[in-house]
Amino acid sequence: MNKVRWGIIGCGDVTEVKSGPAFQKVEDSELVAVMRRTAHLAEDYAKRHNVPKWYDDADKLINDPEVDVVYIATPPGSHMEYTIKAAQAGKPVYVEKPMARNAGECKKMIAACKEAGVPLFVAYYRRAQPRFLKVKELLENKAIGDIRFVLTNQFQQVSENIVNSNDVPWRLQPEISGGGLFFDLASHTLDILDYLIGPIKSVKGFASNQAGFYTAEDIVTATYLFESSVHGTGNWCFSAFEKTDTNEIIGSKGKITFSTFEHDPVILTTSNGTEKWSFDPIQHVHQPLVETIVGELTGKAIECPSTSVSATRTNWVMDEMVKE
Repeated sequence: MNKVRWGIIGCGDVTEVKSGPAFQKVEDSELVAVMRRTAHLAEDYAKRHNVPKWYDDADKLINDPEVDVVYIATPPGSHMEYTIKAAQAGKPVYVEKPMARNAGECKKMIAACKEAGVPLFVAYYRRAQPRFLKVKELLENKAIGDIRFVLTNQFQQVSENIVNSNDVPWRLQPEISGGGLFFDLASHTLDILDYLIGPIKSVKGFASNQAGFYTAEDIVTATYLFESSVHGTGNWCFSAFEKTDTNEIIGSKGKITFSTFEHDPVILTTSNGTEKWSFDPIQHVHQPLVETIVGELTGKAIECPSTSVSATRTNWVMDEMVKE
């Protein structure tokens, strides 16, 4: 494949800035078709983003001979269906996170792509961003010695739109999203920890709905053990009085502090003092990861760091955390 021609299924909000423009900006890549069930919205997106084709039928986009790779940007409830269809059409797939509603669906997606002989990539784009690569570099260089444990605290208030509305957003409907905001947001943190520290092999968690504004969980606390014997503890609450987004990796000689969603600096603290690294926000947050996908598909660069195997691990961890 000399040039990657992309088609998007589900050209909604996430594709406006975060992902869609990246397909046009990356070398050897172009966006040639988009799909949305509401025809006039698909047409509007195509016109605004200079995309030559638009559809209101996913099957037509998947089977378009000018579409080489399918990007699935729909809610998780349809990820498995569209992935299997794209694989059966012989098309590589790039699917939004979380990869599916649960690890069982992820495994079926992997099996379908393996049978078809096509790669399956997942949009955990932080794996390719400079801020998180800096954390990985510090860890690999033993800046904090041997890693002992990691602490995550991510809290936010309940949105007024949820409190004052009878309509529950799809992200809070488990039949569509897999769970509540935990599945949507904590998946990013758990995946980047998998990338930085390695796979988690054992998990114990508790999930509840304390505020009662919807049925999905709004608080999850968990402890976990990585294959490397590093310990981890995480607290996620979506009905707290303040917003918090911190991760601390503590080692034998220091600690690294960073956030998942905010643009706070990466902070290294050791007996020698404190060092900080700041990074400019990335306009199209998918772009660094898309570059790795295009590079892999064209044979011009290293492999994409976000695979279906690693993304399935993240789904499995979340499944385990909300079992009780």
